[in-house]
Amino acid sequence: QVQLVESGGGLVQAGDSLRLSCAASGRPFSAYAMGWFRQGPGKERVFVAAIGRSGAGTYYADSVKGRFTVSRDNARNTVYLQMNSLKAEDTAVYYCAAKTGLLSITRGEYDYWGQGTQVTVSS
Repeated sequence: QVQLVESGGGLVQAGDSLRLSCAASGRPFSAYAMGWFRQGPGKERVFVAAIGRSGAGTYYADSVKGRFTVSRDNARNTVYLQMNSLKAEDTAVYYCAAKTGLLSITRGEYDYWGQGTQVTVSS
């Protein structure tokens, strides 16, 4: 089992940047592919980005491609989401999630979830 804690959210203006972190504890972090999802007000939780166990493979939702970058530091048991050129529509609660095996864009394939961190982008 793994425990996940997100941090780094906040209130920013459109065009600003934020970096979210997700710290993991429990089983070896390198055993898990990691994903970032977000849930906007009144919306479903949707895929944002994912990274494979070694960090060599990444995948992004079209809506964030070119603006967001996912990375991980297995020595620090942490995954990051660097968010640049933020837009009002990026406002959401951001969740990190972990799964064994290959990375995935499918919410239901992730076994462990953090509590989420709020990102609010004012226009």
